[in-house]
Amino acid sequence: MRRAIGVFLIWVAGMGGLAALLLGAGLAMHYWQKPLTAETTTLTVEPGQSMPTIAESIHEVQPGIPARAIDWTARFRGQARQIQAGEYEVRPDERLASLLDRMVAGDVIEYRFTVPEGVTAQAFLDRLAEAPRIRRTIEELTPQAVIEALDLPVDHLEGWLYPDTYQYPAGTSDRAIIQRAFAHMQEALDAAWAARADDLPLESPYEALILASVIEKETGISGERGEVAGVFVNRLKRGMRLQTDPTVIYGMGEDYDGRLFSRHLREDTPYNTYTRDGLPPTPIALPSAASLRAAIRPAQTDALYFVADGTGGHAFSRTLKEHNRAVARWRTHQREQGDRP
Repeated sequence: MRRAIGVFLIWVAGMGGLAALLLGAGLAMHYWQKPLTAETTTLTVEPGQSMPTIAESIHEVQPGIPARAIDWTARFRGQARQIQAGEYEVRPDERLASLLDRMVAGDVIEYRFTVPEGVTAQAFLDRLAEAPRIRRTIEELTPQAVIEALDLPVDHLEGWLYPDTYQYPAGTSDRAIIQRAFAHMQEALDAAWAARADDLPLESPYEALILASVIEKETGISGERGEVAGVFVNRLKRGMRLQTDPTVIYGMGEDYDGRLFSRHLREDTPYNTYTRDGLPPTPIALPSAASLRAAIRPAQTDALYFVADGTGGHAFSRTLKEHNRAVARWRTHQREQGDRP
């Protein structure tokens, strides 16, 4: 009899354990299938946070799932110590397992800011200062302050930041973005210089960067970059001055108000290519990869001059006589445009 009672008690205990296991499994399945949110929300995991703390954050998003159940689920799936820090988007109707998988993969929210080709280094830094969720580590975002803070191997920052769209997670530092942009431009310039034409009148990659920046400012039409580069290279080979307005404007700095007069072309500055031979001393903008390629492999052309043609492009000329006629046409176009209401 005692043996029978013992067997019975063991059976009862076993059934109770099985019932508890089934109940636990049922609850787990219930929690795993429960949507976390009906609307998109965000959740932040700080570096070094423990799984119970992360579970509490998820519980705040979906109070219907106990934090202990979330913690237990992550541990059961072997993910408790694999979750990466960052800001996560919790998607509508997403389940717990999906969110945990993405947190382990580091599928964090990415922000972005865009720097167009042809702007200055200061304009790049101004856009960076306004970019969302950037961690500020450099007190004053000016070219000289950046050079000193990052110990960059350049004397002048102009031209050295690659214009592009930058994606980054929340908390990325300003110096990390600048270092990416600087390294990207170094790589692009090195690649361009390695593929340069044999007869270029350029002595260094930096001179190619300078020329590329001038090309960038002279035309926004991709198909013209090679021919514009060809004109500048022809002039450099012949010892002719570049005589390009964008360098003059850059040298004017804050004095430029959007208007350029003939007197400005006579006012000497280090950047006035009407009064000085050769290239300007530094780049005048952030050039695109296309302008870099044009600078090191310019189009083969006999042209020595170009002027706007009124259609957004330029008229190219081999002789000064041809150029003067093209200038006259441009001035007529300007007058006609000025007469229109």
